[in-house]
Amino acid sequence: MRYLLIILFSVILVSCYNPQRECKDFKTGTFEFETYLDGDLVKTTFIRNDSIEVEIYKNKKDTASIRWINDCEYVLKSLNPINRAEKQPIHMKIISTSNNSYTFKYSIVGKNEKQKGRVTKID
Repeated sequence: MRYLLIILFSVILVSCYNPQRECKDFKTGTFEFETYLDGDLVKTTFIRNDSIEVEIYKNKKDTASIRWINDCEYVLKSLNPINRAEKQPIHMKIISTSNNSYTFKYSIVGKNEKQKGRVTKID
């Protein structure tokens, strides 16, 4: 019986855990995102104010508008799309934050498939 109570208490504690979300700290600034692309680690830098995000990848810049849904969610839309895929807006949701980084989920608006990433604030 004692072990059952310990297990039950542990399950309740874990289910009540809410990750830290101080999203306002990440609305503006300079950020870095690293990911593996075709087996290579690549880095993207982006600069964001409350309504525009400028992404720098391989010395090329791309600009997107930002529409904030709430403090932790926003929609990015490319201002100069080159192809059909770039015309599709992307829904971003910050799911947890730390001192200088956040974890997010993103998907093309209207699609259920979500991907996850982590961004570091550098300025």
